[in-house]
Amino acid sequence: LFSEKQQRLLTESLNSSWNPGRPFVTAADVGIFHAAKKPPVVPDMLLSLDVRVADDLWEKKNRSYFLWEFKKAPEVVVEIVSNTKGGETGRKFRKYARIGVLYYIVFDPRCLIQKNELQVYELSAGQYLPKADSRLTHIGLEATLWDGAFEEKHDRWLRWRDKEGNLVQTGFERAE
Repeated sequence: LFSEKQQRLLTESLNSSWNPGRPFVTAADVGIFHAAKKPPVVPDMLLSLDVRVADDLWEKKNRSYFLWEFKKAPEVVVEIVSNTKGGETGRKFRKYARIGVLYYIVFDPRCLIQKNELQVYELSAGQYLPKADSRLTHIGLEATLWDGAFEEKHDRWLRWRDKEGNLVQTGFERAE
């Protein structure tokens, strides 16, 4: 349940309050198909800029993130570590780099597979390099850890900050 709430927090805040001045798509638990007849890789969350969701989401070609339909890889993928078997620093790490995802974020709240709760990687010459900070410079966002309550559950959450350093609010936070 934590991962599902975390996914929703990441997507909902961007959809409710972020305005990069260009279209974007966020999705949680949606397969990225990178080649025909190959299995997808499924991040916990993705962000893709300069694309739009199709009008008919039931049409087969619009049910997942097909690279050949969107004509590009997402700029950001987030993986939330809940066990040691997800392949976040192995199989998925290599696949996202091959696909061309610019930023790869691993949120490991219990430090099961890495020593830091949060690690941001940036693609450089086809390989991911760990960033010393968590700014997604080319996107105008920053990943940040936040202690607080989301949907009445107090915990440490992964949140977004905009380019000015302000927390990207959920719709509920904006309404309050």
